[in-house]
Amino acid sequence: MQDSHLTGELRMFRDAFRRFVATEIVPYYAQWEEEGMVPRTLWEKAGAQGFLCPDVPEEYGGGGVRDFRYNAILIEEIARAGAMGVGFSVHSDMVVPYIRDHGDEAQKARWLPGMARGTLIGAVAMTEPNTGSDLAAIQTSAVRDGDSYVLNGQKTFISNGLLNDLVVVVARTGPDAGARGLSLIVVERGMPGYERGRRLEKLGLHAQDTAELFFHDVRVPVANRLGAENQGFRYLMHGLAQERLAIAVAAVAAAEAALEQTLAYTRQRTAFGQPIADFQNSRFRLAEMATEVELGRVFVDHCILLHNERRLTAEKAAMAKWWATAMQLRVVDGCLQLHGGYGYMLEYPIARAYRDARAQTIYGGANEIMKEVIGRALLRPPRRA
Repeated sequence: MQDSHLTGELRMFRDAFRRFVATEIVPYYAQWEEEGMVPRTLWEKAGAQGFLCPDVPEEYGGGGVRDFRYNAILIEEIARAGAMGVGFSVHSDMVVPYIRDHGDEAQKARWLPGMARGTLIGAVAMTEPNTGSDLAAIQTSAVRDGDSYVLNGQKTFISNGLLNDLVVVVARTGPDAGARGLSLIVVERGMPGYERGRRLEKLGLHAQDTAELFFHDVRVPVANRLGAENQGFRYLMHGLAQERLAIAVAAVAAAEAALEQTLAYTRQRTAFGQPIADFQNSRFRLAEMATEVELGRVFVDHCILLHNERRLTAEKAAMAKWWATAMQLRVVDGCLQLHGGYGYMLEYPIARAYRDARAQTIYGGANEIMKEVIGRALLRPPRRA
């Protein structure tokens, strides 16, 4: 975020996490990219220093601050370091809110302390092989049998898919009710019939353990359902606004980092006897990208402040996610071009930034879906006074 939106306490928090990233993530990240996974010890170190779940109440072990600026700082520093495969945001910004906002007291006391400490890692399982962004078409079923649900189905593209200790599964409890027949059910590590599939080989985000999940007659206690039965779609629509804002925050920070790297490169790299930055084409392209990044920063910061005031709408979050991620792709592509042949070499950070950026316009709801959300809101009949 811009410094003008940060208090002294927030700046101290940012500086502390920036040091954590520099010492605990950056030196090892290349190794984690090769291994395809971030070690659990990193999660425990982050939890011990208060860098997970900042908005979980203190009585459950969290930071106790319902201020998304703290979350945004964590997202931004990871993105700026080019360590987008670290799955903290999925855990803290996407999974934890479902438990915090819709769980009962027993569920919160059972799961949130471990999630804040980093000893319980969370994932959320929405996408299926045949559904993509169409949540209403989900086929994974949860059939009530006494005090349990019997869960059957398959999920794919699940971040923290191998590391997770609990996964919030979107399952169909109302067979013929479409979007109105979904529930959120927490499946825990070790439940018979819950299996992790292969670690998926991706274009980018190689350190992120993205996997398939399988559920074969998994008996899950009804006590593991979050909120009311068949209300999952409503909970998802509420939670997706924050998820999409988190993606937009990462997009702007990653674009800023790419631009900073490119400014430094074009100043020191020469061609035809002068720095690349001295060519008019380079200056014009840098000017265009700097303007786009600044526009993205101002808009996304505005959305963060709206979210803090509980005034961020689904369509505004969709605008942020769509525009910021598309801007990230344009900027990172332009930055790579200014690096020339070296930009294509993986030893240069811009190459990894280019790979990692491509997923941003797809997950969290493809950008085409974002435009549909925005368009429907624009055409919605106005409310009567």
